[in-house]
Amino acid sequence: MVGLGNPGADYAHTRHNSGFAAIDELAGRLGVSRWESQADALVAVAERAGRELVLAKPQSFMNRSGGPVSELAATYGCEPEEILVVHDDLDIPAGDVRVKFAGGHGGHNGLRSIIDCLDSRDFSRVRFGLGRPPEGLDAASFVLAELEGEAASEFADTARRAADAVELCLDEGVIPARNKLNARPHKAEASNEPQVDTSVSPKEA
Repeated sequence: MVGLGNPGADYAHTRHNSGFAAIDELAGRLGVSRWESQADALVAVAERAGRELVLAKPQSFMNRSGGPVSELAATYGCEPEEILVVHDDLDIPAGDVRVKFAGGHGGHNGLRSIIDCLDSRDFSRVRFGLGRPPEGLDAASFVLAELEGEAASEFADTARRAADAVELCLDEGVIPARNKLNARPHKAEASNEPQVDTSVSPKEA
């Protein structure tokens, strides 16, 4: 179970750390109290319903998420099909959570890096909807802005639903979870434009 985000206090409360927020919520439910540094990621191993889960938050910055993911997959003997990635998605309305198996990166550099390093698209995704930025605000500023007030509360609520989606994937399987979640009524669909690439690592900006 991999959550995508950027390390450090400057990014802790931003939309781009959606994956970290959802994995932290899941970790809390599983009673995780200790994270260890491994393969340039924060890693915790937990048990749920008799199944061992590896929770990971890559610390390599978004654009280089694939390195830690592929190294951890090799260490724990995970095939791409056994990997689930939680990530932010501008093409999904804010507050919506959807599930997907396989596919492309949609302009998301975190996913692009994982696909390149695994040499496979065949991993599952929980897509944490952000919606499009307000008019006049570029996408990078939108996802990297610190969340406050109502926006922070709504973000935390979506993180809980994303953790629910991960648990549903574990309990019922990715395809049944996808069919169940994606069939629910959603907020007004976001623009059909290709996702703007906002996965700019501060080290590469």
